[in-house]
Amino acid sequence: LLPVDVAKVLTGLLALLLYQMTAYPFFWVDLIYYFKLQRYRKTLKARMQQGITTFLDCFLHEARKHPNKPFIIFENQTLTYQDVDKRSNKFAGAFRTEGSLKQGDIVALLMCNEPDFICVWFGLCKLGCEVAFLNVNIKAKSLLHCVRSCGAKTLVVGADLVCLAEEVLPDLKKDNVSVWVVAHTSPDENFKSLLLNAENMSDENLSDLPKVDVMSNFLFIFTSGTTGLPKAARVGHMKAIVSMIFFDMCGARSDDVIYITLPLYHMSASLLGIGGCIHLGATCVLKRRFSVNQFWKDCVKHNVTVVQYIGELCRYLLNQPMVAEERAHCVRLAAGSGLRSDVWRQFITRFGITQIREGYGLTEANIGFLNYTDEVGPIGRASCFNKLLVPFKLLRYDPKTYEPLRTASGRCMQAQIGEAGILVTPLTATNQFLGYAGNKVQSEKKLIRDVFIAGDVYFNTGDLLVQDHKDFLYFRDRIGDTFRWKGENVSTTEVSEVLGVLDFIQEANVYGVTIPGCEGRAGMAAIVLKPDQRLNGKKLYNHLVKTLPAYAWPWFLRVQTSLDVTETFKQQKTKLVQEGFNPDVIHDPLYFLDVPQKDYTLLTIALYHDIVSGKISL
Repeated sequence: LLPVDVAKVLTGLLALLLYQMTAYPFFWVDLIYYFKLQRYRKTLKARMQQGITTFLDCFLHEARKHPNKPFIIFENQTLTYQDVDKRSNKFAGAFRTEGSLKQGDIVALLMCNEPDFICVWFGLCKLGCEVAFLNVNIKAKSLLHCVRSCGAKTLVVGADLVCLAEEVLPDLKKDNVSVWVVAHTSPDENFKSLLLNAENMSDENLSDLPKVDVMSNFLFIFTSGTTGLPKAARVGHMKAIVSMIFFDMCGARSDDVIYITLPLYHMSASLLGIGGCIHLGATCVLKRRFSVNQFWKDCVKHNVTVVQYIGELCRYLLNQPMVAEERAHCVRLAAGSGLRSDVWRQFITRFGITQIREGYGLTEANIGFLNYTDEVGPIGRASCFNKLLVPFKLLRYDPKTYEPLRTASGRCMQAQIGEAGILVTPLTATNQFLGYAGNKVQSEKKLIRDVFIAGDVYFNTGDLLVQDHKDFLYFRDRIGDTFRWKGENVSTTEVSEVLGVLDFIQEANVYGVTIPGCEGRAGMAAIVLKPDQRLNGKKLYNHLVKTLPAYAWPWFLRVQTSLDVTETFKQQKTKLVQEGFNPDVIHDPLYFLDVPQKDYTLLTIALYHDIVSGKISL
């Protein structure tokens, strides 16, 4: 080429580059992320050809590869990959010998965070059992419902949760459910001692690990919903093994020390957290529960380099006085979900963490997003590359019913750029929705049919997302009869039923309201009192303590003479949510939950301003 031609080519390339940087500024980072996902797909395919097809297979592979590497650090204990492998073998032997457990049996697991949660889980996996993770905050009624709904005939409880199992023991015995306690002793003959029975078992590998269909069910993880009680979402083997790449995609490495304080009964801590450590061959510092006072001290003590979060956790840390450890740590990466933009910026500045990786995912379906850029606020990207791997649509909806809007021909319509829409994903062989155990009605409600063409089926996430002009995705809200508070899903129907038991409440309509500076929505209830009855705040408080976990308590009450309902007698929530708990807007009597006084107190203008200003912390 002549010099003039070379100059023209270079000028053209420069112009093309400038156009790309202006019109598609994230093109290269999107492309790199796409190739990273494609690389993992090839790795996964190669592993499956070697017989590594399940979550357990991945753990056993790492245990053989790095037997002496620390896997779980918990309080004063350090368990290597080999330690966990051998201990789970002993548990598997005890369950098989003393409990006659076998492949296909369903076992409910009610344990707080501790190494034996993982060892029991893996031991049951080695027998081919399907494990149901139970929320440790549930009360007796919910516990019995959970065990029955997933079909479990065995319940394993931690030593510190035996009292809860004892409350429903007569019903468990009627259902022929055997109960194990993870302790050296048992309260009585109705409980089997797992640690005592495991003592004499071999820690050698089982010679007959069951063969598992990768498309079959692996776990049950309970999620709140419109039924009023937790629903047992089926989690397949394929979803579990794909979840393990979360930390890897966020930029974590095998030499990282990962700090997990979230509860293991949630997918975030178990599949993404523990699974992510296994996938990398990394070390996990596991905490019994999140402690705002110990967080940075633990990070310094254990040389933590990666932390897993939910948005509320980050806000708690920011609200604490400064400590020396918050800048003396080695944490470079924080990965999780639910982080508000304002908290995000403060978190980076105050604690000196160089990378935040915000993601989005669901227990029920194989859809997830990750914000792999440094843009503050989004939960992920909707680039053309990502849509090839994670197909989804945002549907326009009726703001009153939250049902998808349809054209005259009956087809759904996509939301416009900048418009909130219901996130849906098509069901395919690799993107399954296995449904809720024992609940065909609720399973069917999660599906939308004939969306764009006759016969197609999409999974309805129930979440509202917005896509902006730069292809970033933002979480807007959760629709339906659930809301999130303190990192947990709250079922409005369940809370309404609990309130309705009280002799002075005639009706209750429960919903979530936003509070400045707080993630999620705080519980609020519009109630109608029975004739000639008064609100008994102390009695209500004591009832809540006995029946609901603290995150599900309604912080605000609105006493009405009647509840607004639709023509089909469904409770109206939209207007109530919009009005919130502002005494200047609402003329009905309002009350606030005063936990120290164990009572509901009248919500005055002064008290309202103390709450919204953050002077009173919820």
